[in-house]
Amino acid sequence: MKILVKHIAEKLEIFAPIEYAESYDKIGLIVGSYDQEVKKIMITLDLTEEVFSESMDKKCNLIISFHPILFKPIKSLIGNNYSERVLISALKNNISVYVIHTNLDVIWDGTHSYISKLLKLTKEEVLFPKEGSIKKLTTYVPYSYSEKVRNALFNAGAGNISNYSHCSYNVDGYGTFMGNDKTKPFLGKKGYFHMEKEMCINVIFPTHKLHSIKHALFNSHPYEEVSYEIYKIENINPYLGIGRIGLLEEEMNEYDFLHYLKRKMSLSCMRHSIFTGKNIKNVSIIAGSGSFGIEKSIEMKADVFISSDFKYHDFFKSNQQILIVDIGHYESEKSNKYLLKYFLDKKFIHIPIYESEIDTNPVKYFF
Repeated sequence: MKILVKHIAEKLEIFAPIEYAESYDKIGLIVGSYDQEVKKIMITLDLTEEVFSESMDKKCNLIISFHPILFKPIKSLIGNNYSERVLISALKNNISVYVIHTNLDVIWDGTHSYISKLLKLTKEEVLFPKEGSIKKLTTYVPYSYSEKVRNALFNAGAGNISNYSHCSYNVDGYGTFMGNDKTKPFLGKKGYFHMEKEMCINVIFPTHKLHSIKHALFNSHPYEEVSYEIYKIENINPYLGIGRIGLLEEEMNEYDFLHYLKRKMSLSCMRHSIFTGKNIKNVSIIAGSGSFGIEKSIEMKADVFISSDFKYHDFFKSNQQILIVDIGHYESEKSNKYLLKYFLDKKFIHIPIYESEIDTNPVKYFF
């Protein structure tokens, strides 16, 4: 069986649904065709000209990049910068480019999970749970079909609350209807008022499963016209969102923790705020640019906040309540190459998949 770009995209989008990417993000297939057969795959954090050459050398015809190569619309494609030149080369050489970015950041087994495992954190929680990630379905089913419809919804992914599955709330009642001459009612007769004993079924489901939930409902429900409502709700999925906070296995002083962090994440250096004099036990993390998480980390009683791209005045926000550590943007996200390769290797065992060996970090350090 040929493996096409769309098969790779489908697996990635089940793993990290595109519905959970930030609105500003530019993800998915950027160049190429979903119907292209995939021979080899290159995974990179940034798609630079050097990485593209590396992909060509390895004869990869699908490149998966974490950072989008395009963030803003372009009016022309004439090679004015590296991103345009890469896009032109991809088009000329029939190479597809796929981007997976903030949707990988928010899932539980994504960017932040890998870092927390490196640091051996326990009792983890999402630092910023994602809003609008859960919806509620209410539908009305003839009593004798309620079990069939309910199970179809469960099988499509509805009814999961944290560690519980098959969750629903059911209410007995009576539905009324009268079909006109154009109808073919499943129960009753057209042109006649009908009252039927029905079950009101209520379930919640993750936003990205909306299509499959509606499909399951329509395929299992016996009525010609299905009565249902879908609501936006404010409930929070505790396993979806930006950042992570958790506890170290062993408490340690700030100096020892920085050595521990440097060793575990293979860092050459880091920036940090003034030592607070407190031991480190509760650790919060945001991969990439995370200065917006300082106040929340303090509120959550974290002893240290690890992220990157802090400005000079951001370090004052520690107010000696928390140790702020800037490990570098590239350094906080570089493990995503391994994470994606590990995931795809299990799904597509017959396709060679490479992590780019190019250090694409544009920030260099002079020691």
